[in-house]
Amino acid sequence: MFVTRFAPSPTGYLHRGHAFSALTAHGAARAVDGRFLLRIEDIDATRCRPAFEAAIHEDLAWLGLSWETPVRRQSEHLDDYHGALAALEARGLLYRCFRTRREVADEIARAPHGAMEVFRGRPLPPGEEARRLAANEPFAWRLSLDAAERALGGFQDLTFVEEGAGEPRVVQARPELGGDVVLARKYVGVAYHLAVVFDDALQGITHVIRGADLAEATHVQRLLQALLGLPTPTYRHHRLLTGPDGRRFAKRDRAQTLRELRAAGMTPADLRREMGFD
Repeated sequence: MFVTRFAPSPTGYLHRGHAFSALTAHGAARAVDGRFLLRIEDIDATRCRPAFEAAIHEDLAWLGLSWETPVRRQSEHLDDYHGALAALEARGLLYRCFRTRREVADEIARAPHGAMEVFRGRPLPPGEEARRLAANEPFAWRLSLDAAERALGGFQDLTFVEEGAGEPRVVQARPELGGDVVLARKYVGVAYHLAVVFDDALQGITHVIRGADLAEATHVQRLLQALLGLPTPTYRHHRLLTGPDGRRFAKRDRAQTLRELRAAGMTPADLRREMGFD
């Protein structure tokens, strides 16, 4: 059974780029009589809003999409992700990193090859870590690539199938390109990579269909699948929808929202034709 999903974060209103991704995934499922799921990735309590979540349902219904219920909301399943995090910690695959984002950026900038370097760290000496914990300093849990590589005997067996362009091809995963990624923060909770890998496995996702801007994320997610003993879906990274200026539609650039398009009189059929679906 072909199973895919559309998994937005309710941190703003949906725009054309979201519509393109949702329609692409929904159409792929319908083409093979498969299943289409909606998942709300709302683990970032500092940015997610109930109004945005309600608007996601409204906008997708306006587009003519349907999905299975109940909808999985990540904020309701934090214990699941913390359990996965604890399993990695118990195997010595994580370490506490007390560096701020600015400190990490500065260290990368000082690296021999400049900004192309990625962050690789290590646990603090026990005494120093205990002092910082006693002082209640914030920290992030980072995945140690060195420890992960030892646990797996190398990364050479990490592959995934990509269907995004042309014939399906087997891709060699290169998690080292992402460095020691953050999997959780003390005051924010688990990070995207861990939650999405867990949920895709739990929900039986066979095909991850998403924008090309998330293609690089597949490498570290493939590593997490191996470490947690989870299946690897087939990936299909579609082209990014861009505006007249050639820039992709994005929330941070205040791209025109579907609500605004609807208020201006655009119909779902108009939008589908504009994006090449009809």
